[in-house]
Amino acid sequence: MNSPQPLRHAGAAHGQGTARDGGSILILAGGDDVAVATSALVAGSVVDHPGQAPLSVSTDVPRGHKIALRDVSAGDQVHKYGQSIGLATRPIKRGEHVHTHNLGMDTGPREYAFGTARISPPVRPGPRPSFMGYRRKDGRVGTRNYVGILTSVNCSASTAKMIAEQFRGPVLDAYPNVDGVVALTHGSGCGMVLGSEGADVLVRTLHGYSKHPNFAGLLVIGLGCEMLQTDRFLDADDPAKLIERMTIQGTGGIRATVKAAVARIKEMLPDINALQREPIDVSELILGLNCGGSDGYSGITANPALGVASDLLVSYGGTSILAETPEVFGAEHLLTRRAVSEAVGQKLLDRIDWWQGYAARGGGSLDNNPSPGNKAGGLTTILEKSLGAVAKGGQAELAAVYEYAQAVTEHGFVFMDTPGYDPVSVTGIVAGGANVVCFTTGRGSVLGCKPVPSIKLATNTEMYRQMPEDMDINCGVIVDGECTVQEMGEQIFATILAVASGQETVSEELDLGQEEFVPWQLGTVT
Repeated sequence: MNSPQPLRHAGAAHGQGTARDGGSILILAGGDDVAVATSALVAGSVVDHPGQAPLSVSTDVPRGHKIALRDVSAGDQVHKYGQSIGLATRPIKRGEHVHTHNLGMDTGPREYAFGTARISPPVRPGPRPSFMGYRRKDGRVGTRNYVGILTSVNCSASTAKMIAEQFRGPVLDAYPNVDGVVALTHGSGCGMVLGSEGADVLVRTLHGYSKHPNFAGLLVIGLGCEMLQTDRFLDADDPAKLIERMTIQGTGGIRATVKAAVARIKEMLPDINALQREPIDVSELILGLNCGGSDGYSGITANPALGVASDLLVSYGGTSILAETPEVFGAEHLLTRRAVSEAVGQKLLDRIDWWQGYAARGGGSLDNNPSPGNKAGGLTTILEKSLGAVAKGGQAELAAVYEYAQAVTEHGFVFMDTPGYDPVSVTGIVAGGANVVCFTTGRGSVLGCKPVPSIKLATNTEMYRQMPEDMDINCGVIVDGECTVQEMGEQIFATILAVASGQETVSEELDLGQEEFVPWQLGTVT
């Protein structure tokens, strides 16, 4: 591949052209071979672009898809964002739609460098931002005040849900400072090899949730005979929250367990309700970054705008977590250039190597991505998808790389190794300590992630208008010309602070997030 160049997005786009029939295109970097159609282009129309000859559209190009700016020979690289997004699988003519029918994977080597593009975002002058959070006894900070019910094994999952159901409706009206009682269940906990990679991942995940500062109270339910006993993931003495543990076998069965558990949670509620929010410096926010249902606008609007918000948070000493390793594949060379050390950059490359082997053992490869929905939205190869996805991480230096669900202790911009599957990825990020999550989507993903609020960022106005009750912010106005990437990033940052202070997100209004707890399952099941 060509030497890495700085990634450019709509806020610094090379230019915009307008079709004589009203359609338009956006060129993201000088030297790009393609532009993005910001509205549907009809074959036979002509796009006028300053400084270039008029572009005759030879085939229909859907909104969000790519159009060729110049002729490309078969086998040549095709560039977007100033980077290769694949190889032409046949000759491509200027004005032609560029997608899966004529663009394939570029498997050529990438040029890696370490720490050559490190940027520390400057702190803005003036008062430091703060939010209203819950200071726990261990010093950590919560943005919500939940009672959590965790299960050690799938055998206790139904019982946990029965307990949580007893607290739906008006029963919590007398406790306005309690955000809810949520049961987070999973499909494992037995039939596993203790000490294996898969078991360690589950233990880390459950431990991270048991320690999460958004839980003021915790009830842990087991069957009693499972391999994963609660002592493996629950600290014996956690002064930060009220904790109860029970087993179905030891309590006398399901009905007895539900009755006893409800009584114990009711005993917790007055103390949890008495907790009050207080001003907290922004440096104690841990922001999770994730995308799902991406489209051709993701790398132009919502992702780079979220990158601006991430940089703002990092500049004040906060923490921002980028994840989804299979969806940085093809753009990892841009992240290694931002690493604070060669060791940090190499750890990311080691995880990429692990994923390539993991995918091969399952009969696949990392370029099986994008999904059908991604492709319908205009994304063709994993390279194109990844180049847009890494924009969520802004420009700050990469301070650390963590394994799945590992506790994030470093301040600044960090990376966590997670799958690209949204609920599994976000579960790992929350287990790592994120107390707010921002989730960008171009197709309309509807993910919640209790006990953490999830802020939905729509990449395009059409989808936002189609699903207005499921999206928090419309970043499509960037392409619509109503604001810049920088302005939208500042709006996202302000929303993050408001949500951290208790403002409800649309996912919370719909009570989403209980079923989206999906720990990553690895390894042998016996």
